[in-house]
Amino acid sequence: MWKTTATVVDVIVRSSPVLTPRGQRTRAALLHAGREAFEEHGYDAVRIDDVCRRAGVSHGSFYTYFGSKEALFGEVAEAVVGEMFAASVVGDTATGDPYARIEAANRLYLRAWAANSRLVRMVEHAAVSEERFGRLLLELREVFVRRGADGLRRLQEQGLADPALDPRVTAIMLGGMVEHFAHVWLDLGEQADEEMAVDHLTRLWAQAIGLTRTSTTEGA
Repeated sequence: MWKTTATVVDVIVRSSPVLTPRGQRTRAALLHAGREAFEEHGYDAVRIDDVCRRAGVSHGSFYTYFGSKEALFGEVAEAVVGEMFAASVVGDTATGDPYARIEAANRLYLRAWAANSRLVRMVEHAAVSEERFGRLLLELREVFVRRGADGLRRLQEQGLADPALDPRVTAIMLGGMVEHFAHVWLDLGEQADEEMAVDHLTRLWAQAIGLTRTSTTEGA
């Protein structure tokens, strides 16, 4: 069975048997095929034979690498969590200006959600009955919460954000705003272009913590 670390900061560490290069390719092909099938048809409609046919692997060979369809889905879900984390790291993609970095983080998060939203929703559905999927979602959210809380704490120390705000609670609330908007916009079809979405999310986030473009310039 698959397992996750305490968080996904390390982008998922998994114990797995040592495979030959051919075995690694076969396993990767099954993971890729499984992900495509789950995204296109949903978890319940996918059969192991469908995945094997896409991957060009025999039905019997499937069980060399995965004990069940659920095990395959678990590893696909882990990969999605890791990808969303990695894809939303601002790093050197923005300047040191706090407002610009919040803007960049919101843009990257929306794009990561757009690329993975269908599978994230499947994991949420699975979490209703499977505790380990619930833990996986909590790990994903915890990474973003901790990142937001750490960022707010630094801004407070620099005198650029409201010192009365609790960093963790604020990060949970503002992260929830961005996540819910991403769902309404990308999954439910709310009409808005990316530039307006990023602009509004960033304005609301910055105003909520008392950060303005002027204050960031003065604090630089």
